[in-house]
Amino acid sequence: MEFEEARATVPQGTSAPGHDQPTRERVARSILVNGPSTAAALAERLDLTPAAVRRHLDQLLEEGAVEAREPRSTAVRGRGRPAKVFALTEAGRDLFDQQYDDLAVQALRFLRETGGDTAVREFATRRAAFISERFEGVRAEHPELGSAEVLAKVFTDEGYAAAVRDVPVGEQLCQQHCPVSHVAHEFPQLCEAETQAISLVLGRHVQRLATIAHGDGVCTTCIPDIPTTDTKERVS
Repeated sequence: MEFEEARATVPQGTSAPGHDQPTRERVARSILVNGPSTAAALAERLDLTPAAVRRHLDQLLEEGAVEAREPRSTAVRGRGRPAKVFALTEAGRDLFDQQYDDLAVQALRFLRETGGDTAVREFATRRAAFISERFEGVRAEHPELGSAEVLAKVFTDEGYAAAVRDVPVGEQLCQQHCPVSHVAHEFPQLCEAETQAISLVLGRHVQRLATIAHGDGVCTTCIPDIPTTDTKERVS
């Protein structure tokens, strides 16, 4: 299946054959950006009928682009089983922007063979430099945003579909998509360099809790409220 840009607006609840593909892309992209979602949430988000969303989900399931999961929430609901959530599979993520993963992996393997792990780490650090290079500029452009929200915008602009979630200990930076996840599966130095760069621009210790590269649905970084005393110096 290949996704293409929508060129026309389909009235709510309708879907002529020529419009199926763009609408299906909207469903998949909504899951990419917002994370695993129920059919009802997708219908509301995309202004479609639940029946239309389920039809597209059925097709995406058949193609292997999404998978149905049991919801994690244990909140008390009404009668009946909790609604399933739909998440992108590895194949579904491939449909967006990972065409060059094989080439990137081969290049990093060559770099490791010729320069060792040190060369790979240096490459990963250089790649993650976009975080420090763009952080102050984005913060100056958007003074209304908190530091974690600035980071989310920096990552989103780089294709990570990032957002911030409040948690009791502080905040979590959640990346619903990772454009280098397949490469990072073999070369975790990419994830480690990003985490270190986040820590340095925020001036505090952060902890990576989950990564798409290692099978989690979302890359999640915990940002505690209180800065530590040993990482207050920002990257220049």
